[in-house]
Amino acid sequence: MRSAEWKNKMVSGIIILFFRVLLAICLYGFIGWALFTIWRQLQSTGKTLLNRKAPLLTLSMEDHPTRSREFSTAEVIIGRDTNCEFSLPDDETISSHHSRLSFHHGQWWLEDMNSTNGTFLNDEIVTTPTVIITGDEIRVGTLKIHISIKKD
Repeated sequence: MRSAEWKNKMVSGIIILFFRVLLAICLYGFIGWALFTIWRQLQSTGKTLLNRKAPLLTLSMEDHPTRSREFSTAEVIIGRDTNCEFSLPDDETISSHHSRLSFHHGQWWLEDMNSTNGTFLNDEIVTTPTVIITGDEIRVGTLKIHISIKKD
């Protein structure tokens, strides 16, 4: 009888081991599937954000209506330097990199880049990044720039 009991215990142990291994495989499979799903969702979201384009931004100067420019990039630097996207080399009251317009969080933002004479939005000094909308007026140095944002 002892041999039969030992045999039954051995078979029971093998069956329990088999189910434990099967359960571990299922658990690791589920974790792998969940991580793969999260990774795929992050890739999809990243591609969506990468393909999101900034709305068309038009900058026009009050004194020079012919100097109007349109921008579809997510960042526009205003300054006296000729490498700036909106270059204003004629005015000595404008810093070489005076202010920045950037599109993020679904809005256009204006910030001063530590310019000497400051950046003004609707005649108020800009000290922190500020949201801009169509109809706003930016003053850099002695020049006034009108903002127009074309929504898609």
